[in-house]
Amino acid sequence: MTLIVEGLTIDHGAIRAISNVSFKVPQGQLAAIIGSNGAGKTTLLRTLSGLKKATSGSATWDGHSILDKRTEDLARSGIVHVSDGKSVIAELTVKDNLALPGIWRKDKKDVASATTEVIEMFPILGQRLSQSAGSLSGGERQMLAIGRALIARPKLLLLDEPSLGLAPLIVEQIFQTIKLLVTKMDLTVVLVEQNAMGALKIANEGIVLNLGSVVAVDSANKLLSDPALRAAYLGF
Repeated sequence: MTLIVEGLTIDHGAIRAISNVSFKVPQGQLAAIIGSNGAGKTTLLRTLSGLKKATSGSATWDGHSILDKRTEDLARSGIVHVSDGKSVIAELTVKDNLALPGIWRKDKKDVASATTEVIEMFPILGQRLSQSAGSLSGGERQMLAIGRALIARPKLLLLDEPSLGLAPLIVEQIFQTIKLLVTKMDLTVVLVEQNAMGALKIANEGIVLNLGSVVAVDSANKLLSDPALRAAYLGF
C-alpha cells in the first residue's frame, strides 16, 4: 500500500494554497511535510483527510482515490487524521474519548486490546481515565488524540503539528512515540510539522513546502545535512 499524490492543487477561494504537489509515501514509511507558516502544510493534510476539497490532481491509497471522501469513511478504511490536541472532546472523560473509535468497530475484543495497548504506551492516560479531557495538559491531550486514533487500527496516519505548543521534553516523547509506531505497527505516517528538525530526525523522507509548492523531496538525512536548503526554507 502506497500513498500517491499527483499534481494536487488546492484553492482557498481566489487564493491558490497548494500548487501541483506530487509525492509518494510507501507503506511503513514516515514522511515529514515541513515548511514555514503559510506554506500550505495543514491545507494539504486536511485535503488528504477529507476535510477540504481539491481543485485538481489526485491522491490514492492502495490504488483507491481518497479525495472528496467523508472523513469518517476514510477512518473506517484505515486512514485517520489527528489534528493537534484540541481535537479531543474536552467535555468527555479520557475513558469516553478513547471509547469513541470502538463505537463503529465490529471487533470489540480487538478494541479492548487496542485500548490496553494505548494505555501501556501512554501510562499517564491510565491515571487520568476519569478526568475530563479538558483538564489535561497540552502534552496529555496530544497523547489522548494519538491514542484515540490508534484504537481505530489505522494503516495511514495523518498527523498535523503534534508538537504545537508543547514543552521540549514532551515534544521529544511524542516524536519518539511516533517513530515507534511506524516501526512496531508498520504504520504509514504523514507528519506535518513546523518543527522541521524534530520531524526530520524521525522521518524517512522529507517534503519541503514553500508558498504551496514543493521545493525539495529527499531522504530526511540529506535534507538535514543541506545547509543551503535549511537556511532558505527551514530556519535552522
